[in-house]
Amino acid sequence: MDAIVIEGIEFYGFHGATPEEQRIGHRYLVDVELCLSLEAAGESDDLADTVDYGVVASRIVQIGTVQQCRLLEALAERMAAALLAELPVERVRLRIRKPCPPMPVIAAAAGVEIQRTRAPDTAGPPGLVV
Repeated sequence: MDAIVIEGIEFYGFHGATPEEQRIGHRYLVDVELCLSLEAAGESDDLADTVDYGVVASRIVQIGTVQQCRLLEALAERMAAALLAELPVERVRLRIRKPCPPMPVIAAAAGVEIQRTRAPDTAGPPGLVV
């Protein structure tokens, strides 16, 4: 299956397991892969035949900055669910990383990666819902 890939979507959010993380906030990076057929867009060269990745990135930033989660797992689920509900895609793979996380050891980043597939009985919207 074809895929649209967006890497390094960045936002500042207030997620975390501790009250301090929720109060101070942190920088987050998101990579997303949206699986769908790109054949029509490749033939037509028309944005209407694909998913606008600028709008996708804006939606991810909106969820990451407006909603608050204790766990990255919960944030990833919310993002993946929104993308599957709003886009004509079959599968979403999403990775959220927290650079330099507050841990007792030094780590460049910590994060989660999930993959979710559209339920077989749901066709999805015909186009992008903003």
